[in-house]
Amino acid sequence: MSATNFKTENNTYRKLIGNGLTYKIPRFQRDYSWTEDEWEDLWADILGVLQEGGEPAHYMGYLVLQSQDEKTFDVIDGQQRLTTLTLIVLAALKNLQRLVNEKVQPDQNQRRMDQIRQTYIGYLDPVTLVSRTKLTLNRNNDHYFQTYLVALGHLPQRGFRASEHALRKAFEWFERKVREHARRSGGDEGVTLASLVETMSDKLFFTVISVTDELNAFKVFETLNARGVRLSSTDLLKNYLFSVLHRETEHPHEMQVLEDRWEAMVTRLGSESFPDFLRVHWISRKSFVRQAELFKTIRSKVASREAVFELLRGMEEDMDSYLALTNPEASQWTPELREQAQKLRMFSVRQPFPLIVAAHRKLQAGDFSTLLKACVTISFRYNVIGSQPTNEQERVYYAVAQKLSAGEVTNARQVLDALKAVYPTDEAFKSAFADKIIRTTNSRNLRIVRYILCALERQLNNTDHDFESDTFNVEHVLPQNPGNGWQTFTDEEAEALTYRIGNMTLMAKGANKDVGNASFAVKKPVLAASAFELTRKVAEDNADWTPERIAARQKTLARLATSVWRVAQLSD
Repeated sequence: MSATNFKTENNTYRKLIGNGLTYKIPRFQRDYSWTEDEWEDLWADILGVLQEGGEPAHYMGYLVLQSQDEKTFDVIDGQQRLTTLTLIVLAALKNLQRLVNEKVQPDQNQRRMDQIRQTYIGYLDPVTLVSRTKLTLNRNNDHYFQTYLVALGHLPQRGFRASEHALRKAFEWFERKVREHARRSGGDEGVTLASLVETMSDKLFFTVISVTDELNAFKVFETLNARGVRLSSTDLLKNYLFSVLHRETEHPHEMQVLEDRWEAMVTRLGSESFPDFLRVHWISRKSFVRQAELFKTIRSKVASREAVFELLRGMEEDMDSYLALTNPEASQWTPELREQAQKLRMFSVRQPFPLIVAAHRKLQAGDFSTLLKACVTISFRYNVIGSQPTNEQERVYYAVAQKLSAGEVTNARQVLDALKAVYPTDEAFKSAFADKIIRTTNSRNLRIVRYILCALERQLNNTDHDFESDTFNVEHVLPQNPGNGWQTFTDEEAEALTYRIGNMTLMAKGANKDVGNASFAVKKPVLAASAFELTRKVAEDNADWTPERIAARQKTLARLATSVWRVAQLSD
């Protein structure tokens, strides 16, 4: 992004709104949605700078603006904050109007009203009484905002959208808070009201990022989101698609259809998840694209009404399979498929998503089930145990997804052949498993160890155990906090070996608690009495518990694991 397309600076609310510039919420930007929770937080922040000895300034966060002429700005991110601050100014004006009507210093308070309106709101045309405001809201909210709120008139309550009711309620809430603040001051209410607006405008400040077009705005979103500042890139994508329809010709019905269907998808997915879903969808059908290039790619490829609705139909078709992967419990998939999706989620592996989405769309049910199970096995071998780099793996998955979408591969066998490059060989997997350390100090790793041990137990004696069960725990034979009886292990050995898979086994909850940090000699009879064969074998096969015995057991488990997590077609 060149410097000519991008500018950033810190500005107070006064400098933003009080300098002759105008701001527009893009026509298809999200409606006003703040509730009392957000109003209370903002009001508390304002009171913090108003009170004597309070904050010298309060930071309001990022404001992303788009402009070609640096006079009129589209508000790409920050509309809820700017709209609410305007409502607070209008609430102060309403209270000044009350004082004028009550004949309380009417001349002075009228002058205050006129000055504040001119500086922060705009002006009313003296002939038409139509407002010319510094802030214009989106197409769903602006009529109510201009007609009733800016005009400080009667606020009708029937026949309006939920977001218009939210605007009215916000105004009424702040009008009440401002009135209470003015009356509590104990002095001249008009002075207090004017001081509130002036202090607020001088002490609230934003980091303002100005860009020249949607592409640069999206780059700003990606940069800030990567640094933990979540911005509404979903809304930017939506605005672009609406602009395609709008610039070709006005189709009110199509606009409404697009909005309804778009909002239904965002509601189901969540705004923050939407760009991730869109990338998965795009890769599963079109081409590989990095998240940072997603908007640029869509803008270059989706440039007509037909393309907009083709994109919409495709997203709707793929959304259920994506949600089944990210939230398996709520999906309509069979129990077996849900179980596989839950494993992928437990592994925190998302690289196969585009392929799985494409496969759900293109393959028969039996082939899809085969492929999903294979993706879980590959993920376990490659990601969980192998900890292999994901860049090349991603590209393999994505390339196969596109072949599947294009009809170049048509069944599970062909897809699996194309995935051989990311399937670690039995020897490579066995070697990685034999050395694997999984620290069970966090809940995800503990679940994975439980899953591994239950799968190995099933392979040994054909007995199923639910790895989520609360009837048993993971027993670290060499304890996590070794005490008396473990002096043969140096501190370095204890640190290195405690979380080796070979040192861990399953034990009934009560027994696990009883043995605690006891020595191996004390633990051995308890292990021997266990209902788990894996656990009994620890006692049967080992006279003592040493670094060498941990390594030997893990090699034995590695050989067993190779027969558990195996895709026959790829291991042959």
